[in-house]
Amino acid sequence: MKRGLKIWMAVLAFWLAAVPASAAVTVTFYGHEGLKVRGAFLYFPHAYVRLTGTLDGTGESVNQAYGFTARDPGPQLLFMSGRGVLAEPDARYIADGIAYLSVEIDDATYHAIQARFAHWRSREGSTYNLHRRNCITFAADIARTAGLTTPSEDTLSPNGFLKELVVLNPMPPAVDAVPSPLAA
Repeated sequence: MKRGLKIWMAVLAFWLAAVPASAAVTVTFYGHEGLKVRGAFLYFPHAYVRLTGTLDGTGESVNQAYGFTARDPGPQLLFMSGRGVLAEPDARYIADGIAYLSVEIDDATYHAIQARFAHWRSREGSTYNLHRRNCITFAADIARTAGLTTPSEDTLSPNGFLKELVVLNPMPPAVDAVPSPLAA
């Protein structure tokens, strides 16, 4: 009996070592409705992305979130461009956000998204314009990089953009999934 157990354990150990662990990174598109006052700050509507999971190739853990915004917000942005910044929202801001769409991506797409992040941080990529190059433009760029179909970016409603993104990219329901309120 002990010999049989040892053989079984050896087979199990070999199988576990031979079968790669299932790893994946998920990119989620968030919207923040804004108009909430926390402390002395008024939050404006905003779109941002969050990547979580584990890379297949390296096993590296991923947990990052970014949105593109003006470095120096103010009324001047109604009339002119300014410097933009790829900003990382804090955990409370993410918790207040609405997760509109999540999609699992492979390692190559993850690295392509990292390259887009680098572009948005670069000198040529960091120009902010409220009407033409804002958080919606950023979210659309990342969505296209992830292989999604994007709606028109010609809007100042991040949540409206994200609702249209969901409509254009219906995801098959997960097993035992609760229906989304957006599906109605």
